[in-house]
Amino acid sequence: MDGTGPSVRSAVGDLQGRINRDIIGQKRVVERIVIALLANGNVLLEGLPGLAKTRAIKSLSKNLESDFSRIQFTPDLLPSDVTGGEILRPDGQFEFRKGPIFGNLILADEINRAPPKVQSALLEAMEERHVTVAGKRYELPPLFMVLATQNPIEQEGTYPLPEAQMDRFLMHIRIDYPSDADEVKVMRLVRSESAAHSADGGSAPAQISQQVIFDARAEIDRVAAKDVVENYIVALIAATRRPAEFGDKLKNWIAVGASPRGSLALDRCSRTYAWLQGRDFVTPEDVQAVAHDCLRHRVSLSYEAGADGMNADAVLDEVIRQVAVAV
Repeated sequence: MDGTGPSVRSAVGDLQGRINRDIIGQKRVVERIVIALLANGNVLLEGLPGLAKTRAIKSLSKNLESDFSRIQFTPDLLPSDVTGGEILRPDGQFEFRKGPIFGNLILADEINRAPPKVQSALLEAMEERHVTVAGKRYELPPLFMVLATQNPIEQEGTYPLPEAQMDRFLMHIRIDYPSDADEVKVMRLVRSESAAHSADGGSAPAQISQQVIFDARAEIDRVAAKDVVENYIVALIAATRRPAEFGDKLKNWIAVGASPRGSLALDRCSRTYAWLQGRDFVTPEDVQAVAHDCLRHRVSLSYEAGADGMNADAVLDEVIRQVAVAV
């Protein structure tokens, strides 16, 4: 890598470290969010209430030079509440007022609580990186990332995202409970933050420049994925589409395989993961490290899988076991 590599990587590491100090016990989740940011993608965070989904996003915004927008998705939300719309000025001319989607980091809180028309407006902006209002196109900022959250247990009053729309998220990240030891640290952290707030503590550290992210992306573009890695990525995706070739278990468990977006996501995220490890080449282990987050929302399971107690992660474990790396 060129001479700027270590400084750029250390700045990204600093960003990751700052978020980890705010979000105790979720290092893997923080790493995945940083991977998605560097890979110029959007993420869906799924977890039970109180597991710091919103806090993680706010910590990223606090430490990175960015405009932060929060959209609280509710059943009465309108597409214009997301994209913005035209208003009539006193002089009789129409003026476009930008909506919250024009920020850099967009928190789409409880995305499955809004009706499909609103979800589509957000997902179109995610995919196209622009919005069209009254026939005019408005570009979104170069640094743009949607971090959507959803609660997996409350289904009343929700509009679940269809698989085709879920496919537009680069990664689907699941957040679990922290360990008992980490939960003690969480209590101490919140207690210390409360005390610091009461004492009107010192100033926050300087934010990391957006240019660091753009420089990191340029370096990641130069990370090499050799034929063996590319073929391995394609083989993993093919196994989800033609599971019968890998035995009766996968044949019975997988109803619909991953789309070409799955291959692209594995390529982008594995190269980013390799770069974060300090390498300029990708290994099959890098692909395996990000496979679940890139594919769990892109594979539709059968009723038989549910009857066998299998979830997407367990099925992907089997896919990885079955697919060999061709040397």
